[in-house]
Amino acid sequence: MHFDELDAKLRVYETAYDLCVLPDVYMVARIDGRGFTRLTKDVLDFERPFDERFRDLMLETTKHLMSEAGFNVVYGYTESDEISLLFQRDEASFGRKLRKLHSILAGEASAKFTHLLGSVAVFDCRISALPSKRLVVDYFRWRNEDAHRNALSAHCYWLMRNQGASARAATRAIEGKSVADKHEFLFQHGINFTELPAWQRRGIGVWWEAYEKPGTNPQTGEATRASRRCLKVEPELPLKDAYSDLLESLVEQAGSSDRGKRRD
Repeated sequence: MHFDELDAKLRVYETAYDLCVLPDVYMVARIDGRGFTRLTKDVLDFERPFDERFRDLMLETTKHLMSEAGFNVVYGYTESDEISLLFQRDEASFGRKLRKLHSILAGEASAKFTHLLGSVAVFDCRISALPSKRLVVDYFRWRNEDAHRNALSAHCYWLMRNQGASARAATRAIEGKSVADKHEFLFQHGINFTELPAWQRRGIGVWWEAYEKPGTNPQTGEATRASRRCLKVEPELPLKDAYSDLLESLVEQAGSSDRGKRRD
């Protein structure tokens, strides 16, 4: 059988389940660490419940995905071992095929994090196709609230573990506590949760920010100014409605094409 015949016969099995995100629909990718509980507890000696070294690894991976992975990403958000990315609404890479987006984003994140860490780390990926601006805002509010709840529980859990409780006992104790109870438990042990670093409680946002760069015209010697973009890292995100306002402005940017601008 000739190659062309084989290609036509077998390629259909490779592409039979291709799904694509519809045009004019916002795409948000969530990239999650796989097996990171074991990685951070057993393989590597990270401080618990939060470690600035791990935070910085996640942040650098987020920045890599936004600037070096070949996609037009408007907003990146990272908390714990996950990253969420809002793409430009007209992002058309790979025909918006989910299998390509999932595999490339997971691969890029895994490769970058592994390189930085010096130990094998693996991420998976899923895409949310969101048909409205409101849903995009709600998505990032959801992840922001998830960060808050997980951070509160993590501080309670590790406080109990450090006091000698077993993993099972600490987990069961947390499951039975309300949010108010958890705050009070920490406060009784000298920890005011609201005064802990904001990046632990609410995650970190990253977005493109425009600035002007001075230069010189090589032909005339005249001073010039060029428009550039750089990634702004915000470890103290605003809360509630103020965060929604920020998100709405970023979603507006995602809905308007700005391809071709230089990045530094």
